[in-house]
Amino acid sequence: MPTEQLEIETKYDVAEATHLPALHELPGVASVEQPVELDLEAVYYDTEALDLAAHKVTLRRRTGGEDDGWHVKFPKSSGARLEVQHPLGRSTRTVPIAVVRTVRVHVRDNPLVPVVTLETRRVVHRLLDADGAVVAELADDHVTATTPGGEPDSWREWEVELVGGSEELLVAADGVLQAAGATPASGPSKLARALGDRVPKLEEWVLPAKPKTSDLFRAYAAEQVQAIRQRDPEVRRDAPEGIHKFRVATRRLRSALATYRPVVDREAGDALRAELKWLAGELGVARDAEVQRAHFAAEVAEQPAELVLGRVAGRIDDHLRGVYKEGRAGALAALESERYFRLLDALDNLLADPPLTGDDKKAAKQAPDLLHHDWKRMRKAVRRAETAETPEERDHELHEVRKSAKRLRYAGESAVPVLADEATALATRAEEVQEVLGDFQDSVVSRELLRELGVQVHLDGGNAFTFGRLHALQEARGEASIAAFFALWPQLKF
Repeated sequence: MPTEQLEIETKYDVAEATHLPALHELPGVASVEQPVELDLEAVYYDTEALDLAAHKVTLRRRTGGEDDGWHVKFPKSSGARLEVQHPLGRSTRTVPIAVVRTVRVHVRDNPLVPVVTLETRRVVHRLLDADGAVVAELADDHVTATTPGGEPDSWREWEVELVGGSEELLVAADGVLQAAGATPASGPSKLARALGDRVPKLEEWVLPAKPKTSDLFRAYAAEQVQAIRQRDPEVRRDAPEGIHKFRVATRRLRSALATYRPVVDREAGDALRAELKWLAGELGVARDAEVQRAHFAAEVAEQPAELVLGRVAGRIDDHLRGVYKEGRAGALAALESERYFRLLDALDNLLADPPLTGDDKKAAKQAPDLLHHDWKRMRKAVRRAETAETPEERDHELHEVRKSAKRLRYAGESAVPVLADEATALATRAEEVQEVLGDFQDSVVSRELLRELGVQVHLDGGNAFTFGRLHALQEARGEASIAAFFALWPQLKF
């Protein structure tokens, strides 16, 4: 089974003649263990185009130390890098499929090949507190890097990694090590140093001070594509909220492609929207089951014990757990499909060369029109809901209102750089409507589930009373949500 850890460390370049300073005088350090010497070998894998290195992701097969295995490191977030480690296994030349999947969002269906071999003579100094617990480790590394067809390159570096200590220790160590002659590392990793200028530089696009409307779109789209790249590995690891955040990113981007149709080619945008809708749908089954499980666990627990007849909570949870498992399997299959890989390619192209039209104006002047258009679209949906002739028709139209509110919210978010508080306020009000109607839609879906399970309990000879009670509560929840929406709606103007 793979393991995960957050890695908080600092790296330094060091001359061969530099002496390691006294470490036991650092705050929180009572003593330093006898050093341990290791001979490590790490083979780094990437695509021919170095897609992993470009996105600051590393994949290596390490042997010779205390953590032999396949290691994947992701970019820093809040000062720490996430490292996922898989067992070494038998494969020495081919990256195991379980490891490949952790970096699929970057490599897709391109083969992984060795790009650098690092041989490191490491001397580890463990820093202990007064209780003998390890608070940090300092590794004194003599490194030799070899690239296919290249000449070996050697250097020395120090690496300080927190184990049980505080970041104050890193700050203190920084001063001591630099005073001894070390300098902050010239690159983020040994791999980056070994590859040098071979690593592709991803375009860093900055929103202009006076943006055009297309600039707003490009900035917002870039945020969502980056979120997709970040959430993909989380979904595969079944990280909390991973599916939800991934799905939200796809929806935000899909919405932006519609809102910005005046400046984005409709045919190209709609083709992408169709693929994003497919992806969100593949993710939705598991996410919806996840939400319902949490809701019903709480709702059944709130019922008076004498009104819960039979194994109600367990039956609901068993069903939804099965739905989640099946939905997650479907989502993972989608993330391994060629269709998904080509969608990722298309998203890269969207950022590199957006399919813009000629109707591009100053964003401060054009953005209000885009938001007003989305607001009018929502107003039409509200009117259809108000004039619906049947409950089924009303429910359908309210679902459309919710989708319109979501689109208006995302449009407001995207316009904040030019409309500031006005756009923020609009997005906030639209989010309130979205959440209220989300509760309504959840009640609709929950009623369908409760009816299905209640009928099955009855057919099995059980007592379906509590399922009927929960169904009634969901009806009341739905009606309360409708009332709350119509109270909120007059406040949502633009």
